[in-house]
Amino acid sequence: PLRMNAEGKQYGEALLGFGKPISGEAMNLSLTGNLVEAAANLFRHLHKLDTLNYTGIAVRPIPQRGLGHAINDRLFRAVEKRVS
Repeated sequence: PLRMNAEGKQYGEALLGFGKPISGEAMNLSLTGNLVEAAANLFRHLHKLDTLNYTGIAVRPIPQRGLGHAINDRLFRAVEKRVS
């Protein structure tokens, strides 16, 4: 499962970051906050984290601008699909 707009991870979760790295982060979509780079890394990073032994994935906030809209849309669809 994905937990969106997380500021940190909960026990057993991986943390998928965006921008400035934080402690305990498993992977980062773009260390520089580049939305093109983040979009290119999204599925590869999610797939990698999904193969590891985590109970879920906490996703740091992604800005709602430019490609950020598409990234957030895809992530929220994954959350909704999981809940349905």
